[in-house]
Amino acid sequence: MNAQHFDKPEVDPGAENEADLRYLEQAITLAVDNVAAGGGPFGAVIVRGREVIATGQNRVTRDLDPTAHAEVTAIRAACAAIGDFSLAGATLYTSCEPCPLCLAACLWARLDRIVFAADRDDAAEGGFDDRAFYELFTQDRATWETRVDTVRPENAFAPFDAWLSKGDRTDY
Repeated sequence: MNAQHFDKPEVDPGAENEADLRYLEQAITLAVDNVAAGGGPFGAVIVRGREVIATGQNRVTRDLDPTAHAEVTAIRAACAAIGDFSLAGATLYTSCEPCPLCLAACLWARLDRIVFAADRDDAAEGGFDDRAFYELFTQDRATWETRVDTVRPENAFAPFDAWLSKGDRTDY
């Protein structure tokens, strides 16, 4: 299925705030329940047209997957549920401000809106200091602890040549 784009409806700010609170409560409950089940303190809910299309909880330690943040697991589930890689027209509600990984995933998923409860300062107080990542991206790569090198073989552009010559590709 190709990416879908939805017109943004007129929104009553009072109703939107009430819905925001309801979905944030659901995300927070998912986070608290996840802690009780041995997971991290993060939960996420994706809503389109007042319908919850997916939820997610932090599964990093359970699945041994450093990318299995609540927002990412919710995005994966939502895309599978609707059969599309685009979540245009949808809102992500999350128990905490998305880290850089999750924020990038939200942008790639084309979410219309992100709403969070706790912020990065709350996360730091809770033992999850994402500030190091936010700050890292403002620094020159040469100063990073992890080396990031460019090595360009002659065919470095070959995957893009293949992509550009594919007539039936799905652009995203």
